[in-house]
Order: sequence, then structure tokens, then C-alpha cells
Amino acid sequence: MKIGIFFGGPSREREISFAGGRTVYDNLDKALFEAVPVFVDSRGNFILLDWHYIYKGTIRDFYPPVSALPVSEHKLQVYLESLGELTQTEQDRIIAEVGRRVQPHELRDLMDFAFLALHGPAGEDGAIQGLLEWYGIPYSGSGILPSAFGIDKIAQKKLLHALGRPTPAFRVVTAEEWDAADPQATLDYLVRELGLPLVFKAPRQGSSIGISILREVDVAKFQAAMDRSLFRKTVTRDDWQRLSERDKLAWVQHLTDIRDGIGLPVVLDDEPTVIYHPEILLNTLSERLETADAVRLTNVDGESQVLVESFVHGREFSCIVVEDPSGKPLALPPTEIVKGEEMFDYRSKYLPGLSRKITPIDLPETEIQRIREACEEMFTTFGFQVYARLDGFLAQDGQLFLNDPNTTSGMLPASFFFHQAAEIGLNPSQFLTFLIRTSVAARRRGGMQPVRLAGLLARLDTAVASRAHEERTRTKVAVIMGGYSSERHISVESGRNIYEKLSSSVKYEPVPVFLAGNSQEFRLYVLPINVMLKDNADDIREKIEYAEAGHDLHPVLARIRREAEAITSTYAGQATAQPRRVSFEELADMVDEVFIALHGRPGEDGALQRELEKFGLPYNGSGADSSSVTINKFETNRRLREAGLRVAEHRMASRLEWQADAEGFYRSLETQFPYPFIAKPADDGCSSAVKKIKTRAELEAFTRLIFRDQEDLMPEDAATLHLGFKEEFPQKDAFLVETLISRDGAAHFLEVTGGLLTHFGPNGELQIEVFEASEALATGEVLSLEEKFLAGEGQNITPARYAPEPQERQRISEEVKAELRRVAEVLDIQGYARIDAFVRVRDNGAVEVLIIEVNSLPGMTPATCIFHQTALAGYTPYQFIDQILDFGKKRSEKLALKS
Repeated sequence: MKIGIFFGGPSREREISFAGGRTVYDNLDKALFEAVPVFVDSRGNFILLDWHYIYKGTIRDFYPPVSALPVSEHKLQVYLESLGELTQTEQDRIIAEVGRRVQPHELRDLMDFAFLALHGPAGEDGAIQGLLEWYGIPYSGSGILPSAFGIDKIAQKKLLHALGRPTPAFRVVTAEEWDAADPQATLDYLVRELGLPLVFKAPRQGSSIGISILREVDVAKFQAAMDRSLFRKTVTRDDWQRLSERDKLAWVQHLTDIRDGIGLPVVLDDEPTVIYHPEILLNTLSERLETADAVRLTNVDGESQVLVESFVHGREFSCIVVEDPSGKPLALPPTEIVKGEEMFDYRSKYLPGLSRKITPIDLPETEIQRIREACEEMFTTFGFQVYARLDGFLAQDGQLFLNDPNTTSGMLPASFFFHQAAEIGLNPSQFLTFLIRTSVAARRRGGMQPVRLAGLLARLDTAVASRAHEERTRTKVAVIMGGYSSERHISVESGRNIYEKLSSSVKYEPVPVFLAGNSQEFRLYVLPINVMLKDNADDIREKIEYAEAGHDLHPVLARIRREAEAITSTYAGQATAQPRRVSFEELADMVDEVFIALHGRPGEDGALQRELEKFGLPYNGSGADSSSVTINKFETNRRLREAGLRVAEHRMASRLEWQADAEGFYRSLETQFPYPFIAKPADDGCSSAVKKIKTRAELEAFTRLIFRDQEDLMPEDAATLHLGFKEEFPQKDAFLVETLISRDGAAHFLEVTGGLLTHFGPNGELQIEVFEASEALATGEVLSLEEKFLAGEGQNITPARYAPEPQERQRISEEVKAELRRVAEVLDIQGYARIDAFVRVRDNGAVEVLIIEVNSLPGMTPATCIFHQTALAGYTPYQFIDQILDFGKKRSEKLALKS
């Protein structure tokens, strides 16, 4: 069955849609479905996307392509709308570089079914649903009317109010009213009517876009909140002139961000001239604010109204409701969103570890059942179909409020969508199959071509039954994830991604395994699917501890699983269970091979590899000896320098030295390494606590934090280092100090990350395949965890832009790849790896590659750039993983023959 996946789109949540579409593309059961990727650009063009672009980290990494970008002094990546008004011919030329334009009338020939992973306007508002209805193409989710209703927060509020359903008190302020009103008087009125805090929402956007909370009577903050929801921004001359040139660029980049800013294009002071490109906006602001006191920027596609609600003090939750096979709503276990005073915004929603999701919400069974029944009732009242995500609050006085229903949920691997489905035993691949079948049935009930769709349903049911019979013949792979490093949450993301790629294949049956414990004792736990899809590593560990304490399955979960048996009996491959501890010996009896998805220690240090070798278990990545070297950044640098490769000047800084004489310790480092320099752990993951140190105050703060005895961070030191919200910082007995690698007068200077894969040649010799490196663009001083691993956050250009001319670019690329190959040979890297480096290209063409670090088990999250590189070499992510597993198996066989 051909499944057209629609993703991207014009909305401000297009990056999450892009990442969600990739999740659907990867998780569709390959034995049942053929995926047809239909990328929707910000002008609404349908593009049959060449498959390798699906694995780019962000839309801007490939679209518009580099060849279509205007000359930019700052080499800014932009969306299509920043190219201004384009003719049809110009758009076709851009589209042809990434795929093929598809006219709407062609869709019927390309697909049997449309899976909609689009968000917000033009995705959840009935528009695309109406188009598909016109052409008789069955599609996922709700129909035209409930979709149109589901996007309109004001209409929802009015209906709930009319039906007498509890909903937070609200007022609507139009842009015209706001422009004519006195801000102080308006604020006083809203506070009098609704109280404090006030919640401001953009009424036709996604659930985490254009939202603010006002907690005090402050006119300036009130105006900022209104402007945020209207997608406006006022900048004053004084504020602008206080910024440095670098800060002005950063300010404009943040302002034009489609998630946190107002986006582009914009108009200034309601003038007719439209500004499309951030660089033009930067220059225009500099000119205007020479004379004007202030300039107001307004996005041309902003909102015309703001929904203002009273704040609900209580427990926040989210609940997925699906239709069971008889068409009745079934509420899955509601999830509580646990956070501090901050909003559950875009970053909190999508970056693992920033918020806690507790499923089911920690309430008495009767209260949980009350939430479920209310969600099922709203699902029916609003006429939703197939599935919906309903958000709400349980107030401190026990009153239940439901608001902001979504007819399309985020589809990242650990989103509520998959997270709650896992509680009834469905993995993402199985849940997608269920949704496709349910959606076809819903379209048929709605009158769409009943005879044709009845035949489609019959063929799908036969294929699903046949697929269930095949489940038991696949190769079993333990996917080990988690650990106890500061990158444990990213490890879980990597492990889940590997699990999902393997579970939708016809060759492998993955077994999720969580590693806990410490460096003295590894503890392994086989995870049921519902625990594997918890939000982060700490949530998984908590569930394991809950089970080990002897607690039975939550009664609400037992109840929901009984209610869902009509679904799970058809689509689930295994019954749900509690986490179960296993020994390495038991693991060897259960599985055929292992994929280690850990980062830092343990995992990349060789200790786990030695345990697996004792039981003859093949594994991915380098062997134990090589891993024990590459985990140590100091030792890695020493060996590479001895081999003649370029590395930064470096030394270890120890706790003992600091404790003996702190002032002498600081002076010694300052003498050897002039500010700014880099400080980082010597034996941790690639992004953990890597900081650019510019002053003595920052050096002292870094030292105190990394040598601290307590678990919690010292707030003053954390503030000095500008640590992000809930950013972790490891405790160590030593850290590595390196000179800051700079341009040093080079004509071109860029940071790259290059992946590699090893194979055995015809005579058993080791062959190293080095991929085209990616150019990494950091928005801050160093690449952050988010930029490396969060979907839609990092910016990578693959292949790296070493030179404008293709031949010269390729010449430099070959030299860089040769250096990376030498690194792999010196360190005896096997399987696969990622090597980070800086590249200088001199005026005479000379190429200098300075190695930063080596990762023997690189991150394998869906957004990581190693998949961009392997795609250029012709490997899908699944094929790349298959090659990694195949190499590990062959290596194990060779070792067995030797012994």
C-alpha cells in the first residue's frame, strides 16, 4: 500500500512537522507499506522529495538549496519565503534540485493513502483535507469540519462556553482594538476581569507558538506579550545602539526565528514595502534607527486577534484519544506535564530532559477516569475522528478544564502520540499501522468511495494478519541505551531511533535494554515498549525502580489495556510487561547481537565491550582497546600528535593541583593558555560541559563546578557560565584545557564533523569508507546539545562548503577525508565513528585539518548529521545501521576463528 507522507508546510511548526514526517517515513512497516515522501514547502508546493533529503537535520539544510540563496555577508541559512517573490519558473528550478514538483491532480496516481504530519495552518485547518477529499484520496486523522474547528482556539472556547463545559475565563482582543487602546487601561480591564496571571495565545497557531504568561501588572511586559501573540516587535533606537554588531546579527536571527520570534517576511511601521531576508532587515534597522526613536516590525502572516485567558493553578496534562475498531473514542492514559514556573514551550516540549512527563498522571484512579471520560466526551462533541490530542488542567479546587485540542499531534519518537500508545503495548510501527487502517475506515464511513475503500481495508487486514505470523523469524538485536553520563537522555534518543529503524524492518527484531548502575557494576534491564518510550533516561530509571520495589501495574493502565484489547490483539506483537533485570549471560541467550547506543562513559570506554566479548556477543563500533583510548580526549590528542596530525595545544588540570594552590592553578593555566580557551571534561560525551573560557571569573566558575562535591550546581557559577535551563554539568577529578582553534589568517575557516564506516575487504583486510563531512554552524560559542541532536535546531550543511568552485571544493574535501582516514588508522577505529575537526584553507590552497575529538559511538538520533552524510553515499539510515551490525557480526566470527 503506497502511503504518501505530507510534511513540512508553511506553518511555524514546520520543523517539527519535518521531523515528524521523517519519524513516520522510518517507522512505517516495510512489509506492509511503501512510503512516498511529499514535502510541502512554505509556499504550499507539493514536492516528491528525493529520499536522502529526509535525513537532513532541518529544512534549511537543504531547502532552498545553496545554489538558490542570495549572496549573504553572514552566510545565513533561510527559508524559501526569504527569497522574496518568485516566478513559477524560479520556483520550479529550486524544486528540481531536491525532487519533483507534484501537481494536485497527480497525487491520486502516487498514493493509496495520505498520512498527514503537517501542523498548524494549512495542515490542521481542513485545507489539505478538503483537497484530498476532492481527489478521493483517503487521509489520516479528522475530516474537514473538525479540523477547521480544531485549529480555531476562539471558536472552541465559545462552543465550550455555550455548552456549559468548564473552560478558563477568556477575552478576545483584536489587533485594531489593541492599536487604538490605552495599554494601561486594557491591562487594568483584563486583570479586573480575568485576574493574574494572564495567558496570551495566538488563536490559530500550534499549541506552543506565540504563547506568553504575564504574572504581574507591568505594562511593558503586557505589551511584549500582546506583540508576541500578534507576531510583532518594537525596537527602540536606544536598545539597538546598545548592541554590538555581532549582537545585532544575533538579535535579528532570533527575531526572525519562526518558533520563538516573529518570523519573516515583515513590514516596518505598516509601510507597504515587505522585507524578506534577515540581512536586509539588519541593514534597514541600522539605517532607520539612526533617526527614528523606534520601529515596529509586523509579520505579514501574523495574527489579527489575541486570546487572553485566566491562568489555571493546577496539574497540567495531555491525553491522546483514538477511535477503537467500532468507531468509539478510547482515551489513552493521560500524561502529566511536570515543570517549574516556566511555560511548556517549544524547547521544553521537544528536547529530552527539560520537562517530566508522568504517565498516567499521579492521581487516584477515579480522578484519572474522570479525565479520560471528559476527553472522550470532548472528542465526540467536537466530532473528531481517528485520533486527537486533548490538553487540560485539573485545578486546585478539583475542577477539570479542557482546552486546545489538536487534531494532529507531534510525531517525534517520544511525543505524547507514541508515548501513550506504548502504554497499551503498541510500538510506533504498530501504532501507525493501526491509525492508517482506522483512518481508511473513517473516510469510508464518511462516504468516500465505499466500495474501493472496502477493498483496500480487506487487503490491508489480510496483510496485517500475515505480518503477525512473520514476527518470530527475525534476528534479535539488544539495543542498549541509557547509562549514567550527562548525555544519558541523548543515548535514549539514539537507542529509540535504532529500535524503531530495526522494528519496522523485515530482518531484525530489536530488544530494548536499559543500562543502569555505575562504573563498578552494570545493571541491564529489558524494557517493555511503554517504558522505553518514556520521555528521558531518568523517567525510565524511575519506572525500573518502581517495578523493582514490587509495585504492580497501575490499575488504570490495566483497565485501559483491557479496553484496548480489540486493538492490541490485532496490532501488538507482544504483551506489555514490567522491566526485567537480566545478566549478561541471560542476554546472550536472548539475542543474537548487540547495538550499543550509549554515549561517553559507560559505552565508549571499552568496559561494556569486554563484557560482551566474554559471552561471544557481536557488537557495533570499535573494540575495547581502541574505545579505551578514544574516550580519553587527552590520550587521543597525544597519540594523534605523535603520528604527525594537528591537534590543539592541551593539558590536563587536576582537582589535587587546584586544592593544593588554587591561585597557582589558575595562573599556570592563564600562562599556558591565553584567553579565550576551551575547557571540557576529558572523558565524557562530545557536548558535555564544553565551554569557551574568556575570563578569570569564568575559569573559576568552571573549576568550582566540575570539582564540586555536591550534586546540585552552584547558581552563581552556573549563571557566570550562562548554563542553559536544566543544563547538566558533570563532576570530575580533572578536566582538559585546550587552545582555542582560530582562523589564524586562513582564507576559509570552518568547523566540520565527518563520519566513517568500516568494511572487511575480499581478503579480510579492514577498509575505511569516509563520508563527506558536514559543516557545523554554531549559534553560540560552541555547538550545543540542542544543535547536535534536537530536530529542527542545529544547522549543518552537507557537504561542507570548503570553496565556491565545485572542483576546488572536492579537492579540499579529499584532503580532509584523507586526514580523517589517518585518524581512524592511528586509533584503530572499527565499525563506525564521527570525527570533529576545524579546517583552514590558506590563500595558496594549502589545507590544514585540526582534530578536535573522536566519538567511537556517535549520536544516532534522527536529527544527527551522520545520517545526512551516509545518505549522500547512498545509505538509508536503516542500511547504515544494517552495515554496522553486519560488520560487528563478521568481526566476531573472525575473532572466534582465531581463538
